[in-house]
Amino acid sequence: MNKMQNMDKQQILSKNQQIIFDIIEKAKEPIKAYSILFNVQKKGIKAPLQVYRALDKLVEIGKIHKIESRNSFVACKNSNCQISKATAFSICESCEEVSEISDNKLSKYLESFQNKAGMKFKKYNLEFFGLCKKCSIK
Repeated sequence: MNKMQNMDKQQILSKNQQIIFDIIEKAKEPIKAYSILFNVQKKGIKAPLQVYRALDKLVEIGKIHKIESRNSFVACKNSNCQISKATAFSICESCEEVSEISDNKLSKYLESFQNKAGMKFKKYNLEFFGLCKKCSIK
């Protein structure tokens, strides 16, 4: 991780961002914005806009990731990920467990990947679906 990314990861959070980050980090599964709002109302965060602003900033600085297919959020577990620009997840189709993928081969391939028109990509959010070990044994 370069110095800039490390500084972003350690950025001081606002009160609302810290409250919301703590809820996401403690969650056992991806959590949706309105579930977060329900959990933070007792702490003074009443408006959906307050939650969405905090979520946007937390994604921007790489503290959390959005699982697009679930419209939910998870705390970043990989200190070496490329912040919000390059995320990949495995999602179990049975138990819906979500894991952040940290694979150097995949990262290197995607860094140099370009489509037929020659477009190189600056940002991606990949989601791989299948069965986790636990569910594939059943």
